[in-house]
Order: sequence, then C-alpha cells, then structure tokens
Amino acid sequence: MKTGIIVIIVVVLLGMFGCGKYNGLVKQDENVKNKWGVVQSSYQRRADLIPNLVSTVKGAANFETETLTKVMEARASATQIKVDASDLSPEKIQQYQAAQGQLSQALGRLLAVSENYPELKANQNFLNLQAQLEGTENRINVARNDFNDAVNGYNSNVRTFPNNIIAGITGFKQKGYFEAQAGSDKAPEVKF
Repeated sequence: MKTGIIVIIVVVLLGMFGCGKYNGLVKQDENVKNKWGVVQSSYQRRADLIPNLVSTVKGAANFETETLTKVMEARASATQIKVDASDLSPEKIQQYQAAQGQLSQALGRLLAVSENYPELKANQNFLNLQAQLEGTENRINVARNDFNDAVNGYNSNVRTFPNNIIAGITGFKQKGYFEAQAGSDKAPEVKF
C-alpha cells in the first residue's frame, strides 16, 4: 500500500516537473516568434520606404535606370520570401537573410551613386528618406540582435538536460540564428 502511494506521488511530481519544463519551452518559443515578428516588421518598414525613395530619385535627377531597376527587383525578391514563425530552421533564416542582403546591397549602390548628383543631395525629400532608411537599418540591427538573444535562450533550453527529453517528446526543435553575411569579416577597401 505504501509503495503504491509513493509511486503515485513520484509520478505526480514527475508530471508536474515535466509540465513546468514544457510550459517554459512554450514561453520561450513564443518569445522567439515575437522577436521574429519584430524582425519582419523592421524589414517591412524598409521595403515600404523604398518606393518613395526610388520615386524621389527619379523625380530629382536623370538617374541611372539600371540602379533603380536593381533596387526594385531586389525589393520584390526580398518581399516574396516568407518564413513562418513556427518553422525558423537555420536554412529558412539563411534564405530570408540572403534575400534581404541582396536588397541591402542594391540600396547601398543606390545611395553611393546618388552622391554623384548634387541636386539630389539638396532635395529635402531625399534627405528625409535617407535618414528614415538609416534609422530603419538601425532598427533592423537591434531586432536581429534581440531575435538572436531569444533564439540563444530557447536553443540552450531545448538542448540541456532534462529539457532535451521534454523537447524531444513534444517536438521542440532548435531554431536558426541571423548570421553575418559572407565576406563581412573583411574590411571594405576604401579608395579616394
């Protein structure tokens, strides 16, 4: 009789322990999804600013159409990549990041070429949009860092014992990080 009661108590305690660990994983998973939403929102803000920037550049200068076309194509490509918050695998994050990286490069070329147009640099709309893009890039960086911090906590919890047992049973898997772009470890060459 006493053995049965002890077994029941142990099973109940293990069940409560497992529920607590499971609930902790759910909370961290939801935090990662929230941070991912902030990342996507920041990138969307940038995508929303681009048409206004392109229109301003077109209106203010006889600008290279090839550069503008590349920016709009990169924007279209970047906005087509959708990653579901419930499937933040390293491969999906890398795919999303690659598309956003192409847009960043195209925008960088646009802003670099715009330096050759004094009338554009004097255009208040262009200067305002440029400042908004700079602020948005800062927001994107903060959002990516916050996302990586949330993923770090979640992945650590999913991989440590005894959480890894609960995570394996209930289907919690590791999530991907935002990583530096290839070649970003080398300083760019500056020529005057």
